Amino acid sequence: MPEKEVLMTEDISLSELKAKPKYSLQGESNLNLPDVIVEAKNLSVFYGPNRAIANADLAVREKSVTALIGPSGCGKSTFLRTLNRMNDSIPGIRFEGKVEIHGLDIYAPNINVVTLRRIVGMVFQKQNPFPKSIFDNVAYGPRLHGVHSRQQLAEIVEQSLQRAALWDEVKDRLDKSAMALSGGQQQRLCIARCLAVNPEIILMDEPCSALDPIATAKIEELIYQLKKDFTIVIVTHNMQQAARVSDWTAFFYMGKLVEVDETKKIFMSPAHKQTEEYITGRFG
Repeated sequence: MPEKEVLMTEDISLSELKAKPKYSLQGESNLNLPDVIVEAKNLSVFYGPNRAIANADLAVREKSVTALIGPSGCGKSTFLRTLNRMNDSIPGIRFEGKVEIHGLDIYAPNINVVTLRRIVGMVFQKQNPFPKSIFDNVAYGPRLHGVHSRQQLAEIVEQSLQRAALWDEVKDRLDKSAMALSGGQQQRLCIARCLAVNPEIILMDEPCSALDPIATAKIEELIYQLKKDFTIVIVTHNMQQAARVSDWTAFFYMGKLVEVDETKKIFMSPAHKQTEEYITGRFG
């Protein structure tokens, strides 16, 4: 990540943000848990008069995978999109509370949203490659951020495709259309496109829901590898997937964050009956 990544419209760099105090899972700075990177504090989201999320408190640990689970319409995708302000353009949406990255409120009026979305990348439910070559798909973001050297772009494209476990499959056809790739390859290409701008956090909104079991297994293995270098938050309806890939799990129900804990504890001994009933398939 560039040393002087400006997240605010005033002159505050990302390195300076990282020097700010970080927060604990309970939102108390004095507990000194330095690996919390993102924290929602008393976050509520409204679509017009309807509240989609109610007073959620959730911290995301650095270089780990946090899974958001819950039945359809429970607010988990809405919550995910608050972390890089992807909901901003929805008419009538309103936010209360805070979302902080390295202790900085990303909903403050002087935030540079373009830079925020570079730091907090997004991979969507349906693979969405551009109707361009494989090379141009991955190079799109770096070009947008001012990288124009063909050699530098080639290095970024190769590194990103390698990180996305796709390089060996496409290295001889980088000039071919991305639309000719299989669904699983297209999703890994979208991950490579996200990685090309070197984010710190990656959001994934049901990235395997449209994929077959083999392609899903490749994405899950990729997630496991990527958490060594990136912080990942994933929405999934698949309980087995959440159990396999995540370190932490948060259960949402009817707009409320019911419970968040280490994944093994959520699945083996949840603290709330609603969580247990959802995980065991008794509702949702």
